[in-house]
Amino acid sequence: MPFPDIDPILIQIGPFAIRWYALAYIAGLMLGWAYIKCMCERFKHPITRDNLDDYLFWVVLGVVLGGRFGYVLFYNLDFYINNPLAALQVWKGGMSFHGGFIGVVMATYLFARKHKIEVMLLADLVAIAAPIGLFFGRVANFINGELYGRVTDAPWGVIFPNGGEFPRHPSQLYEAALEGIILFIFLNMLVRFSMIRTRRGLLTGVFLIGYGLARTIVELFRQPDSHIGFLTGGTTMGQWLSIPMIIIGALLIGSAIFYKGTSNQKEVS
Repeated sequence: MPFPDIDPILIQIGPFAIRWYALAYIAGLMLGWAYIKCMCERFKHPITRDNLDDYLFWVVLGVVLGGRFGYVLFYNLDFYINNPLAALQVWKGGMSFHGGFIGVVMATYLFARKHKIEVMLLADLVAIAAPIGLFFGRVANFINGELYGRVTDAPWGVIFPNGGEFPRHPSQLYEAALEGIILFIFLNMLVRFSMIRTRRGLLTGVFLIGYGLARTIVELFRQPDSHIGFLTGGTTMGQWLSIPMIIIGALLIGSAIFYKGTSNQKEVS
């Protein structure tokens, strides 16, 4: 099928342009932030509204700085070593989820320590809201016609503007479904059980494993970045970067299940 006629730029006035990609980031962050607020009120978590308002700013910095640094480091380091100023040109694209994830982890840890909030309590709240941002981000990737899949003869294959003459897997939508919709539903089924909520870090572990597995699967259909290509055994950079997430997720789940600390046994009411 032909690629939908969607302009990546929603509105442009002279040099000023509003892009769907930027709106996707804003929507993901704002809706995720609002959802965390609802969860705090519903389950009476000891985190104030003022705390959450401040935390949003920290997360934005973590996502933008971490995402950009991760892309530079993991996906195109040689280019940016020779063109260091290009690393600042974020409007030209180039963001890494894994880098953004590291940025959010650092922001969450520092913010929690500063405000004396239990780190894993805040991490679990972020985990159940993160798929919202992932969904919007992947849909924006599709609108931009970037990060498309490999050539396919499937009837839903899409001929992307920059993907050549053959139809390709709309792998961005596969990711939106797995990392966004399905992972969100699963996590928010789990959070209904107090036994799971009080096991600090368990929801974070489930998110990490869920994302890592979803990304690993979709990479089987996604076209690797042209300047990287396939790695050892036909694997991709996205798959290799997902392995640590799965391992850390398993460790967090194991710790949440077997650790007998008081914070894992009692929920604020």
